[in-house]
Amino acid sequence: MKTATRLAHAGRDPSSQHGMVNPPVYHASTVLFDSLDQLEASSADPFAGIHYGRNGTPVQFQFENAVAELEGAYGAVATCSGLAAITVALFSVVEAGAHVLVADNVYGPTRKLCESVLRPLGVTTEYFDPLIGPDALAAHMTEQTCALFLEAPGSLTFEISDIPALADVAHAHGVSVLADNTWATPLYFRGPDHGVDISIHAATKYLVGHADAMLGVINCDEAHYMPVRRTMALHGYCAGPDDIYLGLRGLRTLGQRLPGHWQNSLRLADWLAEQPGVTRVIHPARADHPQHALWQRDFAGATGLFACQLAPTSRDQLTALVDHLELFGMGFSWGGYESLILPVTPNDTRTATAWDDSGPTLRVHAGLEDVDDLIADLAAGFERMQRA
Repeated sequence: MKTATRLAHAGRDPSSQHGMVNPPVYHASTVLFDSLDQLEASSADPFAGIHYGRNGTPVQFQFENAVAELEGAYGAVATCSGLAAITVALFSVVEAGAHVLVADNVYGPTRKLCESVLRPLGVTTEYFDPLIGPDALAAHMTEQTCALFLEAPGSLTFEISDIPALADVAHAHGVSVLADNTWATPLYFRGPDHGVDISIHAATKYLVGHADAMLGVINCDEAHYMPVRRTMALHGYCAGPDDIYLGLRGLRTLGQRLPGHWQNSLRLADWLAEQPGVTRVIHPARADHPQHALWQRDFAGATGLFACQLAPTSRDQLTALVDHLELFGMGFSWGGYESLILPVTPNDTRTATAWDDSGPTLRVHAGLEDVDDLIADLAAGFERMQRA
């Protein structure tokens, strides 16, 4: 089946639910057993099936099966947020004394997790240039290295690592490869096809798609699936049933929404590149992106998130630009139908590399509004900035 068909049918089984198109939402904590034999059989492996609400319900399993099918993974595990997914994935592979290699351009809370939670537990994190080559990465490997954590494109600055080449190095050293795949979704980057063992998604964003649920999901190969599922349950990072349902519903329109985000983001990026106050636009699907060739090789498409950098600008000028936009909201997260703009400071979350911060950096999420209206809103903002 092609992707559009999978999106419509994956994770559904109407014949098992009286012909209903969508699976019912199970609001469940306690699961009752008809006999002692059933109770004991379930307790022998409580992570393998329906045992207790925290471990999963039928609607959760259908969502997980659908996401795993889309990315070509052995199995998936849902969590209560994207950060919970990152936490579960890392805790499933680390132990005290371990060494973790993390790309310097990862999501800020990933770094905070490594420094504030893993470090006190005896796990050492080493950050590296996301554009590192295979030979240079090999030099960072130690006997204690247990995980390579990548994010491509990187948060805020959108560098694209050569994931297959770096994954080959990691596997040669017996190291698990984890990647935050939120930007591309399973539709535009299939982690297992590129050497990723654990592919992490903040389903809060494009999978849900409507800015109204917190949800994470982790796609795994067979070797990592049960460790990840056990870690989720033991930490209590279970997803709520209504959020899972919204994630499953969001999947049905993902194939129609993502091209709209992609097209709008490119139109906005091209327009911004022509503005006198903009020094550069950073969008992987543009030919001027430094790793555009890698994007073409490894990714099936682009989504709505990109960045641009302004010329040196006063705070008053920046305020004039962003404070009175009518269609672009200022707020964290992205991936919903609405457009967002956010001033960011990448150097606040870097240690192995430096970002040119001579002018403000804006992270832009292109929503699904009419792009001409979005451009008009930005044009008015740039006019205010010039006047200021």
